[in-house]
Amino acid sequence: MRTPDDIARRLEAILLIVDEPQSLVALAAAVSAPVPAVRQAVEGLVADYDGETGGPRRGFELREVGGGWRLYVREELDDLVTDFVSGQAPSRLSQAALETLAVIAYKQPVTRSQVAAIRAVNVDSVVRTLVARGLITELFQDPETGAINYGTTDALLVNLGINSLDELPHISPLLDDGAEGFDSEVLR
Repeated sequence: MRTPDDIARRLEAILLIVDEPQSLVALAAAVSAPVPAVRQAVEGLVADYDGETGGPRRGFELREVGGGWRLYVREELDDLVTDFVSGQAPSRLSQAALETLAVIAYKQPVTRSQVAAIRAVNVDSVVRTLVARGLITELFQDPETGAINYGTTDALLVNLGINSLDELPHISPLLDDGAEGFDSEVLR
């Protein structure tokens, strides 16, 4: 049996990496603890972050949104965070970010799960990075699945030095046609 402090620590670790609200059931499964214990730990974290337990009121809060829990920057600090992120010197994109960006540019509108299926890796943090840098944006939410569809922004066009996505190179000449290793004769 896990202690309340252990459950709270484990929840914090999970909550730091999720980008969508998580239900109590999902959090309980993630930290291998019963739902009532997770509910109690979440309530304790909310009180702690709000400064109700004698500590400081934190710059972030644990909020219940859409039936799940997620960490958010406190509203009064939104401008500070926006200024900080936009003031950062642009750095190079990782190979993973470039690959994800290419998939989105060529396949948009596209969901994270579709990009992940194409790349065969989890792309959650890469998508967050690309959104934060203003290279991609949320276009719309699918009414049936609730999945967010992403597309590129004008900032990407400016960075690439092109006027429209039509100026991207055609991808088909760059792909292997799969003929290598086969005889040139037609098999009968």
